Amino acid sequence: YLLNMSCDQDAETRHILDCFRDRLKRLVQDRIKAKFREEGNISAAALLIDEIIHSKNCAQGWSRELITALETVGCKHAAKYVLNSPPEPTEETENDSCVRLIDLLQLTLVNMKTADVCAHCRALGLLTLEDQENILKLTENQGNIGGARLLLKRLVKNEAGWFSKFLQALEDTEHHELVRELRGEPCNEDGEAHVQHKSSPATDKEFHQAATGSLRKTGKQQRSNIIPLFRLDTPLLVSRDIVLRDYQMEVARPALEEKNIIICLPTGSGKTRVAVYITKEHLERRRQMGQPGKVVVLVNKVPLVEQHYKAEFGRFLKHQYSVERVSGASQLKISFPQIIEQNDIIICTAQILENSLVKAKNGDEDGIKLSQFTLMVIDECHHTKKGGVYNHIMIRYLKQKHQNQLLKKQEKSPVALPQILGLTASPGVGGAMSQQRAEEHILQICANLDAFTIKTKTFEEEEAKTPYKRIARAEERKEDPFGDVIKKIMDEIHEHADLKPLCEPGTQNYEQWVVQKEQNAAKEENQKVRVCAEHLRQYNEALHQSNTIRMSDAFRFLDKYHNEELKTKSSPDEEGTVTITDTERFLFTLFKDNKAKLQELMGKPQYENNNLAQLKTNILKEFSTRESARGIIFTRTRLSAIALCQWIQENPKFDEVGVSASYLIGGGDQSVVKPMTAAEQKDVLNKFRDGQINLLIATTVAEEGLDIAECNFVIRYCLVTNEIAMIQARGRGRAEDSSYTLVAEAGSGVAERESVNEYREKMMSKAIAKVCKMNRADYEKKIREFQMQAIMEEKVKIKKKQQKGMMKEPPSKISLSCRQCIVFVCSGEDIEKIENMHHVNVTPQFSKLFTVRENASLQERLLDYETNGVIACKNCGQVRADFSSSLQINTVCITAEHNIGLAKFKTIKCAFWSEFLIELKLVSFTVFSGDESALKRTYSFNDFYNDTIRYKTYSLHWISGTTP
Repeated sequence: YLLNMSCDQDAETRHILDCFRDRLKRLVQDRIKAKFREEGNISAAALLIDEIIHSKNCAQGWSRELITALETVGCKHAAKYVLNSPPEPTEETENDSCVRLIDLLQLTLVNMKTADVCAHCRALGLLTLEDQENILKLTENQGNIGGARLLLKRLVKNEAGWFSKFLQALEDTEHHELVRELRGEPCNEDGEAHVQHKSSPATDKEFHQAATGSLRKTGKQQRSNIIPLFRLDTPLLVSRDIVLRDYQMEVARPALEEKNIIICLPTGSGKTRVAVYITKEHLERRRQMGQPGKVVVLVNKVPLVEQHYKAEFGRFLKHQYSVERVSGASQLKISFPQIIEQNDIIICTAQILENSLVKAKNGDEDGIKLSQFTLMVIDECHHTKKGGVYNHIMIRYLKQKHQNQLLKKQEKSPVALPQILGLTASPGVGGAMSQQRAEEHILQICANLDAFTIKTKTFEEEEAKTPYKRIARAEERKEDPFGDVIKKIMDEIHEHADLKPLCEPGTQNYEQWVVQKEQNAAKEENQKVRVCAEHLRQYNEALHQSNTIRMSDAFRFLDKYHNEELKTKSSPDEEGTVTITDTERFLFTLFKDNKAKLQELMGKPQYENNNLAQLKTNILKEFSTRESARGIIFTRTRLSAIALCQWIQENPKFDEVGVSASYLIGGGDQSVVKPMTAAEQKDVLNKFRDGQINLLIATTVAEEGLDIAECNFVIRYCLVTNEIAMIQARGRGRAEDSSYTLVAEAGSGVAERESVNEYREKMMSKAIAKVCKMNRADYEKKIREFQMQAIMEEKVKIKKKQQKGMMKEPPSKISLSCRQCIVFVCSGEDIEKIENMHHVNVTPQFSKLFTVRENASLQERLLDYETNGVIACKNCGQVRADFSSSLQINTVCITAEHNIGLAKFKTIKCAFWSEFLIELKLVSFTVFSGDESALKRTYSFNDFYNDTIRYKTYSLHWISGTTP
């Protein structure tokens, strides 16, 4: 009898599992073994249920064991469905309302004190011990928010009645605001909830009646920025409404059909919103098909990672999918592959993905493969060209695509590749001078991205927003005595070094000429010409500044340079004096003799350039004629951006019309000007968005990508680059009745180059239209040709690199010398690498050749080392490298550009260490635990980065026996 009853129960359980399949998938999805995670939780749960229903080899009584297993791991709610004891329909509806509310307010709830709430939920029986351990572990690895997400995800798997207990846990941990928000209590005008001394709803039914009505009636009062975007009658996984305009839906359509495309829409027309919509549809479609989905969003600038996360992907998809961002500024404690595994959408810089792809190719466990993604979104995809990181990634894609075609012919399974979605405001024409070349450039971009087509749209409403364009020409300078003095100094330097320039000083062509002279002189060890060329570069920059900003700014630039150079020639200790050559003495005396004349002339406003006067007129006009003006001035250099900002702030005329200015510059270290940190950039942009600042003076960093508030005027100040930059800059003027002005001196050629860019823009539009209308067979043939050419070029490049590697000399054949005085610095054998990237010298002999000086541009950075200063040659004072305190060890991080190498009696100057044809050894050291008598072990610096050892508790000694 018992045997028959057991058989009947097994058959009945199979039927019940089939009936409640959809709900059980959600309730038990998190309990599947880790090996199924790659296929997705819901897919794995569905697979488990299918296996149970269709299995013919289960032992009798398996249904009882299944129920026991579900109850043991905390899935009591699922167990009731298997027992055919589901809750009443009204109770089920009420529970679903509670689940939807948690999803709805997840962005607020994740700010809870996760560890405290987790402990109380465990005490109330809402979490198992395993749940608690997993949540606390995730909190430690990914932070409070990551742990909170898992906690909420686990809570909703409980049987009905869990919500009231969760409210109690929040009350006990003093999350009163969260409790009031979950109860649906209205807020007053100050944003504070009207606290009615009423206990939590005793049952979820009471909550359902109270909260549902409250959310529907008073949603505008309590969460006007979120509630209208949701509906309580939506499915379990509610989502924010993403409403696309007709033209946006039109360009998105091929991507929704799973085709690779490029979307080309003007700045401010919602390209990223279209990408978010395509991402959402892609993940939902794969979820419905029971297949895993994984999306990576690639950007080319670190600030864009946070911007896309907060403004678009996180804002619209975070409540439904796990979204994470990764960049060089990230502080995540887990590896990139783990982030990929644990999240549905990953926003990262392209270089981070490329680094991981390289690791995978080299067999490193920390590497990842393109096949792990199902959709790859490439922002600003016009950068997918030779030498760019985007192109490195896509070359891997194209090679695998080509390999897949061979695998199919061999009747083998191809390797999965992600769908590609490229975004750009302007692909440009690549410097084309003819329509045919422009079309080839567009086809090349399409081939690089393996695009089925490029989608764009011309629409009247956007054309109406195109800024009114004008060119403001300033009169040519009639007299420039300040510039004449600088040119006279340069002529004397030319004569001293026997140099014959081929172009006019103060121009870009002269800059290129003098840089080439400096590099050649360094290779030839001609210190006279090299030092003269270096000073000529500074005078040329000062000439450019005097033509765009104030003469006083140009003078301060020169004076600062000479003071710093003189400072390097003074020894900070008493060991000896720094050598000053006759050429250096000549150059310092030359500036000193003309310094008084330059100071006199800079104080005469009648000699100032006319560009500043024209710029002043335009700024005053914009702020005087507009009710609420907000604009951007684009300029070429960081120095000019800062100087223009100071000029505006010091001029009372601008203050009278309400101008509040600030500058925005890049974050790289390649300039003599201290760069802006990401936090400083963000602060300026927030103030600009809030109206505290209404005029930005920016370098080209603000042209592309950054989320900048709508402007009603844009000014390009003596600056013309290419058609892409022109379109990007003009796109910043998105407000109604906006203007785009080019300020340039008559006869400078700037206005003429702008006309060329306008012509190329028209060529680009025609080329895109022509490509879109191409015959499909002809288009695919062209794409294949370009792709095969790219693959062959990559193979040739790899072959050359391999041959180059075979020619590498042993480190002993390389000697490094000071770039300025040619004094021997060290052998290649003395250079070692930390983390396979930082080149250091820790030999005691090297420390006798330099002095440590304060780093003038020291700034706080989130790195694994701290730059304490710079080192300078004791003989000539030339700054050679950074002196760092790395992991409590004094090291010297040497930069290739400050040294020249001698290989086989041939002098070479390299900008990067990779250009030296030698293999350098990795640093390792011995660690003594406690005292030296204890057991010692040898580690590499990778162990520090991987937290194998904690450096603060150990004393370190180099294996060579020296203590740096």
